[in-house]
Amino acid sequence: MATIGVPQVLPPPLTSTSEPPPLFDGTTRLYVNYSCPYAQRTWIARNYKGLQDKIHLVAIDLQNRPAWYKEKVYPENKVPSLEHNGKVLGESLDLIKYIDANFEGTPLFPNDPAKKEFGEQLLSHVDTFTKELYLSLKGDTVQQASPTFEFLENALGKFDDGPFLLGQFSLVDVAYIPFVERFHIVLAEVFKHDITEGRPKLATWIEELNKIDAYTQTRVNPQEIVELFKNRFLPQQ
Repeated sequence: MATIGVPQVLPPPLTSTSEPPPLFDGTTRLYVNYSCPYAQRTWIARNYKGLQDKIHLVAIDLQNRPAWYKEKVYPENKVPSLEHNGKVLGESLDLIKYIDANFEGTPLFPNDPAKKEFGEQLLSHVDTFTKELYLSLKGDTVQQASPTFEFLENALGKFDDGPFLLGQFSLVDVAYIPFVERFHIVLAEVFKHDITEGRPKLATWIEELNKIDAYTQTRVNPQEIVELFKNRFLPQQ
């Protein structure tokens, strides 16, 4: 994990006028966008395993993407992607598992069979979880999002040996927190609703995650999140 108190210097996002890095020169590169929740997953995993010197961050401006990114790096033209050992891999859930399995550092998935099984169940559900959250923006958001957060509250009660989804911090927390972070802010700021009210385990989970440098270093400015959601999902607000 990164040294406490040492601010990280983030490279500026590359745009359509930026030259590419020296691609496939043996450097491992993680292509991200600083406000993308999917990229945030991989960024957290990289930080938590202490791989800041092994996996170089390359930020891409998604509103003004360099043509070379699609042509030479990742034809899907999305983030995140990982340039490693002469190939480029994508999809955030696959990448956090890949980073955990192929690089040194603190393991992010437990060996305990019960925890592994529950962890895989939660990872297979996370796309449904996020879809339900975004769908809630089209209706009575507070009411429609409530069962989604209740699911998380219940999941947090499965193991009692720590405050995280598998007890100890794992890839499962990494998969869920970028989206909970955003909806926690948006529901509070736009809808004046606290998602942790009546959900003590969820409140503790968020509180404990905010003590982890590897995560807090990746957090987006809350005002940016509110503006992005208002422009993209909530034009009537």
